[in-house]
Amino acid sequence: MKIADRAEAITPFYAMEVLKAANEREASGENVLHMEVGEPAGGAPNSVTEAAIAALANVGKLGYTEALGVSPLRNAIAAHYDRTYGVEVDPDRIVATTGSSGGFLLAFLAAFDAGDRVALAAPGYPAYRNILAALGIEAVILPTGPQSRFQPTPEMLAEAASSQRIDGLLIASPANPTGTMLDHDALGALVDHCSEQDIRIISDEVYHGITYGEDAETIVKLDDRAIAVNSFSKYFSMTGWRLGWMVLPQELIRPVERLAQNLFISPPTISQQAAVAAFDAGDELKAKVAGYARNREMLLRELPLAGFDNLAPADGAFYIFADVRSLTNDSAVFCKKMLAETGVAATPGMDFDTDNGHAYIRFSFAGAYDDMLEAASRLKTWLKK
Repeated sequence: MKIADRAEAITPFYAMEVLKAANEREASGENVLHMEVGEPAGGAPNSVTEAAIAALANVGKLGYTEALGVSPLRNAIAAHYDRTYGVEVDPDRIVATTGSSGGFLLAFLAAFDAGDRVALAAPGYPAYRNILAALGIEAVILPTGPQSRFQPTPEMLAEAASSQRIDGLLIASPANPTGTMLDHDALGALVDHCSEQDIRIISDEVYHGITYGEDAETIVKLDDRAIAVNSFSKYFSMTGWRLGWMVLPQELIRPVERLAQNLFISPPTISQQAAVAAFDAGDELKAKVAGYARNREMLLRELPLAGFDNLAPADGAFYIFADVRSLTNDSAVFCKKMLAETGVAATPGMDFDTDNGHAYIRFSFAGAYDDMLEAASRLKTWLKK
């Protein structure tokens, strides 16, 4: 029987492949220190689980919601923008989604047609290009490196546009896998260029709230034609609840609503009800970020001592992106060997950059401090051998 070309063309998500191998090692009784997936340790805030329990007590009301999400949640997200960024957002522009993944799918479907071209930086989150490919939208890769802090620039866009039309730009700040951020001037320069060239910006803001210096700036404040995508998975530590949101320009609200009605009906009802309480967990969430900061500080000190001495700036998120060309020319083989001989699981860079990923590894430091410290110790011992 036929298999669709779009399914055959999608590459595996190697972070999940490493997780599978790590879980198999654990199942055989071996110890694993998980630095391969971006999943916060500790689970959702207490206020969220308590709200979910209360919702379950009223289980008769756990039916479908409106496709765009329940009003209390959309109002709470709007208040979050006012409180966090000092920008007023009409709750009607906010759409609750089935994770940020559902948000990206809806954004791409509403803003672009098959055959359109969307530019994005490499290295970058692999699901971007794979979702685009599945929809028949061409991903125009902008190779980046330390000289641009692994972020796209107007000059890169202009060069790409010299040989092909560019319809959209996908940005991420803080970015996965590098953790780098666009400051106010860099973000403003991209907004100005895209406005002049009629390029729609989609901004991945999933790691907002997890920064180690300057706060991240939302595209919502700078560009009223852009689409912001966020999630409850990272800062709010609600990965398995599968809930995210978008802030849309006015002209895309109804198109997204029609798409969401047909593709998803609605996001998970209990997750929506519980997530309202996430905005009351400020102290607990700040403590989580402080834990990530402690892990980051330790690893930025210890990993170079182990031999990982060429690291991307980790401005935000909970990743360290290491150039490992001094150690290997095949990060996939290196990661496999590292897991087998040390029990430390990390993700090879080919997930994030199909051309240069063989030279990079991503370490996630979202786990417990003692695990991160033990991982660094094992790596130092291993590489000295």
